[in-house]
Amino acid sequence: MADNDIIDLEPNRQDGDGLQAWSWVSYLLHLIVAVAAVVPGAQASIALLLIALVMDLVKKEDAAGTWQASHFRWRISSVLWAGVLYLVTLPLFLLLYLPGAIAWVLISIWFLYRIIKGMVRMNAHRPVDA
Repeated sequence: MADNDIIDLEPNRQDGDGLQAWSWVSYLLHLIVAVAAVVPGAQASIALLLIALVMDLVKKEDAAGTWQASHFRWRISSVLWAGVLYLVTLPLFLLLYLPGAIAWVLISIWFLYRIIKGMVRMNAHRPVDA
């Protein structure tokens, strides 16, 4: 080893920080959509949710083997489950407005809970448990 060789004592530190930055951006986009889904009259584009989902899918492999991997799985599964639940309850919403609206509010509150729980865990540098 030459004298000018630099040894990186924290080789994954920069990658971990980068993943955390990606995660925070994704969580914030999810939070905007989740709050807008719960607050009457608030509108957020589904495009924000799709952007966050694509970000998570692209960066998920980079997080493999780290404590942050659970956050990527958490956000992806939250979006996919919410999407399935919205689609399953769509006929109810269209045919019988009130029961469908109640179902959508409950799904939105569940989604908001999952995003907040993930953000709290991310802030504590802890994985999200299932």
